[in-house]
Amino acid sequence: MNRREFLQSTSAAVLAAELAAGADTPLPTAMLGKTGMRVTRLTLGGAHMRFGTEENALAIIRRALDLGINFFDSARKYNDGESDACYGKVITGSIRQKVFLMSKAHLRTRDEAMGQLEGTLKAMKTDYLDLWQCHEVVTQAEVDKILGPNGSLEAFVKAKQQGKARHIGFTGHADPEVHQRLLAAYDGWETVQHPVNLVDPHYLSFIDNVLPKVRAKGLGLLAMKCNAMGGIGKNQIAPYAECLRFTLSQDVDTVVSGATTVAELEENVATLKAFHRMTPAEQSDVLSRTRKGPTGTKVENYKKSINGAALPAHSDGDRA
Repeated sequence: MNRREFLQSTSAAVLAAELAAGADTPLPTAMLGKTGMRVTRLTLGGAHMRFGTEENALAIIRRALDLGINFFDSARKYNDGESDACYGKVITGSIRQKVFLMSKAHLRTRDEAMGQLEGTLKAMKTDYLDLWQCHEVVTQAEVDKILGPNGSLEAFVKAKQQGKARHIGFTGHADPEVHQRLLAAYDGWETVQHPVNLVDPHYLSFIDNVLPKVRAKGLGLLAMKCNAMGGIGKNQIAPYAECLRFTLSQDVDTVVSGATTVAELEENVATLKAFHRMTPAEQSDVLSRTRKGPTGTKVENYKKSINGAALPAHSDGDRA
């Protein structure tokens, strides 16, 4: 056995011991805003779990259930609908009543969005979603379509009235002003999802400009991109465990975190079980350190460029 293999096996053994020691410890939960839904503070990200084979994805979902995760994320566009379908193959029968399923629609007209919802429900083999979100709103032009006549907002309102979506919200990652406009335009949103990470405060900050407004309205806050779609890790700014701890230390209800393997999922759960909130001094130290390194679109390449350059095609990176 070489040194690398030894370190990997040792790390795996330590992780297994940590999980075994905390096997009877329930995962921390939080109330998702005013929805009345109590969810685990870790949500299984729906894109990453299906980056590999279907067999691998099903194993990740089953392990998440075993570990106590009760909130599962997806979107109609994830892996050409395969993420929705994988949940439909595992979360059936009595399991469905014990968990919260979320999916999202990225098309902007009423009829297109409703079509995506019907596709999701069929693939997931369920009559309703616990949370349906307007997905990945990044430009003001998209907001115009969503809010305009026959825009997708009408589909979200209708879906809730019909009982096909218990709760509704929206997501995005490019521009805090887009989130601010959606929040101001409609009082029926119940959740908001946006980036929360240890480089966000240094450029077009959602933590500073959106999170307080979400909380002032009493809405649920779903954090995402705690690793900046892999940008933090690739730039050697911080290890993933520190990223997750920083995000959990903010005023968020749950962190949507991707895992491409069962081992990554177990690492995330071990970090959550060992979690203790960063003190204000610790957070200040982290932000002081990260401010000195690469920031902005060099790390968060999904955010709007100050010079108006077009956003790159969005694709989740390593453990978002």
